[in-house]
Amino acid sequence: MGLSVDLRQRVVEAVLEGGLSRNAAAKRFSVSIASAVRWVKRFETTGRMSPAPSGGDRRSGRIEAQRDYLLGLIRRTPDITLLEIQERLIANCGERFSVSVLWRFFDRHGMTFKKNGARARATTPGRATATPGMVRAAARS
Repeated sequence: MGLSVDLRQRVVEAVLEGGLSRNAAAKRFSVSIASAVRWVKRFETTGRMSPAPSGGDRRSGRIEAQRDYLLGLIRRTPDITLLEIQERLIANCGERFSVSVLWRFFDRHGMTFKKNGARARATTPGRATATPGMVRAAARS
C-alpha cells in the first residue's frame, strides 16, 4: 500500500519551502531517502504529488503501431499462421515480436485462429472427425 498524499506533501514542502535536505526530510517523517528523493523530483517535474499509476500494459504500443499492417495482412490472407505473421513483420517492417505478443494483439482485437471446415488439415489416422468444439461449422438453415 502506498503512503498518503498528505505525507508526500509534507515531505515535499519541508524540502522546497522549509529548506531541509531530502535526507533530513526523510528522517524527520520516517520515510526512506529514496522515497523523499522520488517525491520531490516528481513534484519538480510534473507539479503533482500523487503517486504515478502502477500496473497495466506498458509495452503494447510497439505492436499497436503495426495495427493497420497486421489487420490488413489478416484480411488479405485469413489462413496465415502466427509464425508466418511473425516472419512477415520481420521481413517487411523490421519489427520482431514473439508469437505470444501476436496472440495477445489479435485476442485484444477479437480475432481468433480456430480451425474450420474451409481450412481443415489432414486428420490423425484412426480419427474420423475433429474434436468437438475445434471446428466452427456453418449454421444450417
